[in-house]
Amino acid sequence: MNLLNAVPSILATPQKWNRHVYIRRKCRKVGAGLKETLFSKRGAHILKEMMIVQLQTIFNTEAPNKSTRIIGGECSGILNWNDIRMPHMYKLYKVLLLNHWIADEIPMSKDAQQFARMDSEEQRTFKINISLLAVLDSMQTMFVGDVKRYFTDSSLEAISAIIGQQEVVHNQSYSYVLSSIVSDQEQKEVFEYWKHDPVLLERNKFISDIYQNFRDDSNPQTFYEALVADLILEGIFFYSTFAFFYNLARDQKMMGTSQMISYIQRDENQHCYFFAEVFKQLLADYPELDTPANKEYAYRTINRAVELETNWAYYTLKEVKGIDLEELSDYIKYIANRRLNLMGMEKAYEGVDVNCMPWIKPFSDDALNATKTDFFEAKSRNYGKVGDDNGFDDL
Repeated sequence: MNLLNAVPSILATPQKWNRHVYIRRKCRKVGAGLKETLFSKRGAHILKEMMIVQLQTIFNTEAPNKSTRIIGGECSGILNWNDIRMPHMYKLYKVLLLNHWIADEIPMSKDAQQFARMDSEEQRTFKINISLLAVLDSMQTMFVGDVKRYFTDSSLEAISAIIGQQEVVHNQSYSYVLSSIVSDQEQKEVFEYWKHDPVLLERNKFISDIYQNFRDDSNPQTFYEALVADLILEGIFFYSTFAFFYNLARDQKMMGTSQMISYIQRDENQHCYFFAEVFKQLLADYPELDTPANKEYAYRTINRAVELETNWAYYTLKEVKGIDLEELSDYIKYIANRRLNLMGMEKAYEGVDVNCMPWIKPFSDDALNATKTDFFEAKSRNYGKVGDDNGFDDL
């Protein structure tokens, strides 16, 4: 066996012929067997090139409509929802379509009046948490775009397009909220917080560095790591901020803002489901990624995320009445365990198997997915109820 035979199937497709030939020629130049080449710097460079994830050809007459792998596979580029690799994704597609909402339809006049009457600490907490959300969804919009480009599965590309559009709506909602309650100059200042606040910057860079690594060096391993980061961003890093807005809502404050937050939470929860399914399919497509080292990476990274989210809660919410920070800390661990369960992994934290914040249950993931009308009784949350026919048992 020589290095030519080690070229993986991700390159053995018509659309990648030129790169395939290029690598085969480089292998011939090495001239050594696989055993000798694997341990040379030159051989390592070639093997790294082989693992680079390739973009899907727009139109490939020699590939099946149903993809062979979600990345680095073969797919014609034509989407037939009745002939896809992961059939349950069609159900998710329909659920996401039902979740359409527009920020500008939510009245903000009462929020503007109430914000002016809030004390300075409450206003500061409101603005810094809006700033956090804006940064997270800005990063997520770019990441979803990167992932969409590298999928070799037309159904996953299609769902990514919807998710990317929803992230843009989320981001526009933060601009809409701020433009309703503060001056244009102050709004611009809020959107600059992330550059200067060290606590905010640390947690943002924690995710952005992993995303950037995937963008700069796209391969199955960096994709694995980026999916872990995605489940953190969408599934953990929002939740202490959500708690702040829902705490205001239970006191009948900033109800328009909190209504938007509930829509965003519902969307992000379903995005978590999508990326968790992609995570599990990646391991099925690339079983060599299912290693103790990668599992340890996932647990270590999620544990660090829990620390950062807890630190954020203590940093921004310590003066907020009505939120027990020790209780919120356990709630963050509870949420982290749910994300691990979605990923097909064992829980990391003991003693947090139930939602320990009773007052937040009307806004919980399960509650928001199970009801057609929202907590605020303002309007229909979506065009259809999420149920057995078009939803999921546990998001």
